[in-house]
Amino acid sequence: MKRTLLILATGLLATTLANSLWFSLRAPAQPSDNPNDLSWLKSELHLDELQYARICEIHRSSSPRIAALAAQVSRMKTELEAFESTRRTTGQIDFLEFARFVEMRRAVDRECIDSTRHLVQASAETMTPDQRARYLEMVAPLMNLPQPAN
Repeated sequence: MKRTLLILATGLLATTLANSLWFSLRAPAQPSDNPNDLSWLKSELHLDELQYARICEIHRSSSPRIAALAAQVSRMKTELEAFESTRRTTGQIDFLEFARFVEMRRAVDRECIDSTRHLVQASAETMTPDQRARYLEMVAPLMNLPQPAN
């Protein structure tokens, strides 16, 4: 009986640690309203002033949603830490509550991915075909997007 509990506890601990690490690595960066943050994009893709202004506006308009998602991710990280703290102090876990948390985290993660894809797609639509291909080539590794065909 002790061995079974030890195996279950070890598995739960490993799962929790892996989950925590995965979430911390995938946490979005804090958005910025500073259009100078996109100056690298202007120089890298040789954007004209109109394209650059439009991309800055796309980023500015999506910032509130991204900030809300970042706040949600932060709250969920705190909630995960509370689960872990409870597990450490009492040795018990409310599996139904944890399952609800995991499902909510997956939904937030999907929203983050969708928001990012929408931002990238809207930005790409303002570019010429050559600029778009270069841009998608640059961001594809970050988003698991297919590489554009040359």
